[in-house]
Amino acid sequence: MGSCVVTAASTRRRWWKLFDSLAVDFLRSTVLPLSGTAIECNGQRVAKTRKKTSRTATSKEAPARASKPAGAKYVLVDFENVQPKNLELLKEHPFRVLVLIGANQTKFPRHFVVAMPAPGAQADYVEIAGSGPTALDFHIAYTIGELAAKEPGAHCHIISKDRGFDPLIQHPKSKKIRVGREKDLAEIPELRIPDTTSRDEQIDAIVKNLRQRGHSRPRKVKTLQNAIKTLFTKKLEQKELDASIDELRKRNLIIVKQNNVSYRLKR
Repeated sequence: MGSCVVTAASTRRRWWKLFDSLAVDFLRSTVLPLSGTAIECNGQRVAKTRKKTSRTATSKEAPARASKPAGAKYVLVDFENVQPKNLELLKEHPFRVLVLIGANQTKFPRHFVVAMPAPGAQADYVEIAGSGPTALDFHIAYTIGELAAKEPGAHCHIISKDRGFDPLIQHPKSKKIRVGREKDLAEIPELRIPDTTSRDEQIDAIVKNLRQRGHSRPRKVKTLQNAIKTLFTKKLEQKELDASIDELRKRNLIIVKQNNVSYRLKR
């Protein structure tokens, strides 16, 4: 009887030893190359190892992920409120222009028609169906929502002097929708004059902007200073604005009498 018990016990020990050996081999060949972690099996430490992979033996590496393209840029013109005289500012920039016109608007300034790109990929007219004091405003709001749904990264600029848009656009802004209102195309941040330009270049840019304004040029010194202020990315101090006015006077481009401004902008 005793010999049978010894034989059974020794058999179990041999089985467990074999199982331990197989378990260690399994861990070394399968688990550890994936985890890279040292493990003990039945008191035996299994060394941390990783299979070395040859770069030449692997298949062609995946190309680097392309950066996400920036969203499209839209200019939505409230044509009942503003008829821009400086569309030329958009020529060298990738803006898509949408001119929203009222149902009863039948006259278009010649300067705008000449400067407006032909309807197509970069520009288009959008005529609203109904009429009313705020019909076009609501249509602009709808258009912004439609663009945001189709192109989440789009950036919309409303060109209008109507301050009623300001509380309206606060909600889409809170939803990370990029939308803003500017009174003039020159106020769009991407179109402002960089700080690195020289003094002569700044004056040339001011004169160019004033020429583009036509009959809507500022008639008071204060409004002229405000117009100049919107042209530059840097916030100009009062002394810099005064210096710009003085330079325009020295060049005989403007005449100031009792804070009234008249122009001599020869081309």
